[in-house]
Amino acid sequence: MSARRAPCPQCGDALAPGAGKWRPFCSERCKLMDLGHWFSGTYSIPADHDADAPAASPSPGDQEPRQ
Repeated sequence: MSARRAPCPQCGDALAPGAGKWRPFCSERCKLMDLGHWFSGTYSIPADHDADAPAASPSPGDQEPRQ
């Protein structure tokens, strides 16, 4: 029974035996390319902005004047 070889998430090549140093990537090059995508904004994690925003409270200038 042979070990299953997973593909590199960057280039798709099968990981060579002993490539554990750069896992899950096949090489340092693929690892750095992936990191570059994160830094440049190519990759992003969507956020739910409504859940992160504090509850809006009216500012004093937004209230209607009393009559």
